[in-house]
Order: sequence, then C-alpha cells, then structure tokens
Amino acid sequence: MPKLTVHDLFAAKKSGRTFTEIRTSNLNEAVACAEAGVEMIMCMEEDLPVIRPAVPNVFLIAAHNVNDPRAASPDQAVSAGFRLMNAGADAVYSALSMKCVEAMAREYVPVIGHIGFVPYRSTWVGGVRAIGKTAAEARQVYEAAKAYQDAGAVGVEIEIVPAKVAEEIARRLEKLILISMGSGVGTVQYLFATDVLGTNTGHIPRHAKVYGQIGKEEARVQRLRVEAFQALQAEVQGGVYPEEKHTLKIKDEEFAAFLKGLD
Repeated sequence: MPKLTVHDLFAAKKSGRTFTEIRTSNLNEAVACAEAGVEMIMCMEEDLPVIRPAVPNVFLIAAHNVNDPRAASPDQAVSAGFRLMNAGADAVYSALSMKCVEAMAREYVPVIGHIGFVPYRSTWVGGVRAIGKTAAEARQVYEAAKAYQDAGAVGVEIEIVPAKVAEEIARRLEKLILISMGSGVGTVQYLFATDVLGTNTGHIPRHAKVYGQIGKEEARVQRLRVEAFQALQAEVQGGVYPEEKHTLKIKDEEFAAFLKGLD
C-alpha cells in the first residue's frame, strides 16, 4: 500500500475511513507495525533516523521534546519542524504555543497538536483524568481544537474526551483531522504499542486494549536468563566449569619451547 499523505487523511475524513496509529518506542515495534499494515506511527525525534529507513511506506509522525530549547520561539519551531521533516518525518507532533504552530504551518510543515488530556500539563487539571465531561470543559476542548485549526495545524491528538464531544468537534471543524486516543470517533485511532503488546507494567488506561502477551513472555524469558546465569555461577564456584573441552590445548613440545624461552 502506498504511504499516506496529508491529502489522503483529509479525504478519509470526508469518506469516513479510519486509520490506525501506534506510538512505538523501538525499531522492532515499528517494523512489526509496518508488517501488520498499520498506516501511521508516532516516534520520538531521537528514534527517527533508525525507524524511517525501516518503514518507508508508513506515515511517520515525529515528536520533538516539548522542553526542547531549540524550539522555544516561532523561528526555532520552524527550524525544528524542518529538521524533523528532513530526517524523514511526514508530520510533526507539537505541543508548543499557537504562534509556533502557526509559524510551522506557514512553511507547510504538517503539524499535529494535542487537546483534551495532555500528559505534561496534567498538574493544571488535577492529575490524570478525562477532560470535557462538563459543558464548560467540553467548550474549552472545542476552543483548543479550533485554535489549532485556525493556526493551520492539519490535526490534533484528542485524548480521553467524551465521544459525543469529539464527534461534534470533528463535525464542526472540517479542516482538522482528529487522532483519537480514548475519545471514540476519529479519522485515526491511536494507541501505545506498550498497551497493545501487553508490555505495560503500570496502569493500563480504560481506552487501551491488550492484544498480545509479550510482557508475560518477556518475563518468562527473563527468568530463563536468571536461571542460566545462576547455573553458570554455581558451576564456576563448584569448579565444574570450565571443563577440558572448553579450554584450548598446546602441543607439549611447543609448551616446552615456551618455558625454555622464559628461562
């Protein structure tokens, strides 16, 4: 399947087609996504040079650090956007100010914003929780989405917002793609690989669904590692390892010549 474009995403919004996006944390997860037919991947900037060549046909969203001093102003944001695009990103995730988003959009850098629950801002809303369950909060989510649209962003990640609110935002804002994480509707359904694969050792969000048991398998493999190292440790301490077959031999005459040379 050809790699998606921003144009394809807007066409899908009109037709009602839905794509899948996965947040990956390593090359193996990214390659597995591509082989499985997942159309979109999110990765951090530092992983981009490794992941991009391995998944050439996946729409790749790259995220830069929200505290990155290289993107503290509109001009620096544009530089950061081009840096990511030149490294192979198809779009740039940014939780920077609207001035920064607008500056990047003016230079045709496809920007993905973030509304609803935004993890690094959680202290302002009382911790990890759903956003938009009251009329006032729902209006704030809508206004945030509209601000992104007005700034020229191509889409937003909308996280743990009531489905009806997200649906209304999607209907009213025709020039904005909704990437849904626990918010029901969306042109893109977005989950973290760690939740999908069952490797999350902490809280599993309500919206997440575990499809694999890799975490349990990794725990089993780790136990096998420990057992193997314990067995080696015991044999070393007991004088069992190394055996004669594990050592290298030298001919008697060569060893004698070696000793003679030392004398």
